[in-house]
Amino acid sequence: MLCSISIRDLAVVESLELDLPRGLTVLTGETGAGKSILLTAMGLALGDRADSGFIRPGSDKAEINLQFDLSGCHGALAWLTQQELADDCTLIVRRILNSDGRSKAFINGSAVNLQMLQQLGENLIDIHGQHAHLSLMHREEQCRILDQAAGNQNLLDETTRLYQEWSKLGERLRKERERSSNAQQRLELAGFQIREMEQCDIENLDYRKLVDEHALAANLEKVLSTGQAQLDRLQDNDYHSINSLLGETIRALSEFSGIAAEFGSIVELLDDARIQVQESARLLGRYLDSLEIDPGRLEALDQRLSILHNLARKHQTTPENLAAVLHNLREEMQRIEHGAENITQIETRLDQIHEQYLALAQTVSDRRKQAAVPLQDKITRIIRELGMPQGEFRIELQASSDPCVPKSKGFDLVEFCVTTNPGLPARPLGKIASGGELSRISLALQVAAIDSNTTPTMVFDEVDSGIGGGVAEIVGQRLRALGNSRQVFCITHLPQVAAQSHHHLLVEKISPEGQTRSIVRALTSDQRRAEIARMLGGVKITDQTLAHAREMLEWTDNPAENP
Repeated sequence: MLCSISIRDLAVVESLELDLPRGLTVLTGETGAGKSILLTAMGLALGDRADSGFIRPGSDKAEINLQFDLSGCHGALAWLTQQELADDCTLIVRRILNSDGRSKAFINGSAVNLQMLQQLGENLIDIHGQHAHLSLMHREEQCRILDQAAGNQNLLDETTRLYQEWSKLGERLRKERERSSNAQQRLELAGFQIREMEQCDIENLDYRKLVDEHALAANLEKVLSTGQAQLDRLQDNDYHSINSLLGETIRALSEFSGIAAEFGSIVELLDDARIQVQESARLLGRYLDSLEIDPGRLEALDQRLSILHNLARKHQTTPENLAAVLHNLREEMQRIEHGAENITQIETRLDQIHEQYLALAQTVSDRRKQAAVPLQDKITRIIRELGMPQGEFRIELQASSDPCVPKSKGFDLVEFCVTTNPGLPARPLGKIASGGELSRISLALQVAAIDSNTTPTMVFDEVDSGIGGGVAEIVGQRLRALGNSRQVFCITHLPQVAAQSHHHLLVEKISPEGQTRSIVRALTSDQRRAEIARMLGGVKITDQTLAHAREMLEWTDNPAENP
């Protein structure tokens, strides 16, 4: 259960620290006092999306801390153990919202993401908002409620897995059949394209080297003439070559090496340079001798490059990438050749999955049918207690239009129906129930499904709207009964509900120094009586109103008077 909550600089709350007991705790206060701030804080701490608008004006961040006792909460403990975040039976959840829109989240001191907070929160707190009854008109929500009562979640997880695998395989089969329908034509084309590339020896193609060779062949005459001229300049000209000039310089300076040692160093450097020139001339001469003008070679290179460019344009790629295209074509041929075998394998697997799915979906359907009758009878009894004495609730199940086609939640169509007048047939909720009736039916569903709900903490945000009088008192009794077995929080404007609580929190808005903020405080017995009197009598509280409030509380606190 939720043991304590700490809030700093969140919306209208500057600082709040509350220890939260077991049982039914009601939150009351004037309209606009900020009663929903605790629900907002719980939601944010457990993964709701947030922005900087939640931060109290003038603050740079907001912080929320929740502390839980997980004794008996096996789902949350198992999840924490799996994520290596468990700390015995103690859980501390922390969420920090920054003014730049970013946030940080921690579970037992370890940083986590919002998805992890949401997964954990599903095992901790079940929040029923003000408009929860509106979702009842959606068949998906009606099916979820029935499946919860039937204990179908594990079966539905497997049903969804089979459906997803069936869908993926079906798409693969469709693509394989499309390929197979024109396989022979595509096989012939791929074979022709592969042979065409093999004839060009694409596998051994070094396109960059080929381009360089073509450039040399195209400029060979200029290369030879320029190379020979430079060879003459380096060495072949006996009188004016660089080699000859270096030799003369070396001989002239050598005469002075005996006079000044510096000349010896210079002569050594020049001698090294002459050796380098001679080696360069030798290499250049050898390379020039290896070159030979061959018009046929240039023509062959032109033709090969032209073929490669044409192939690249045909396959919408570059010449450098032709080898990869050839590899893909060969793989495609293998797929086409083995296409029939793949289709057979996929069809066999699809049949297996379909058979497993139908068996599982039938089990889910049988369990729904078994759970529907006691659930509808229980809800009927509760809504009659909640001011619909002639009400009758029915759960109708029928197979979908094509039950053999897998769906993620089985082949049943679930619809909740109700009749509020005797002799009239039950009709779908959205077509017959008023807003107040929907609120009561929603509460009845939540009460009826409590045995299958393992969440230790439940929160009701004004789910008693649209009712009053004796019905409100019965709603309060039902909520108190829930609080006898778990922790329940309820935001309410009804004194009949507030009087049934085990604990009472008052939310007030104050404005010290012109800055508005909300505070929450636990009420003593006398304060509780005064608050219920305010809820009964409004602005002016009379002795009669206080006596009425005292009577309501005394009746509630007497176990013999409670149903």
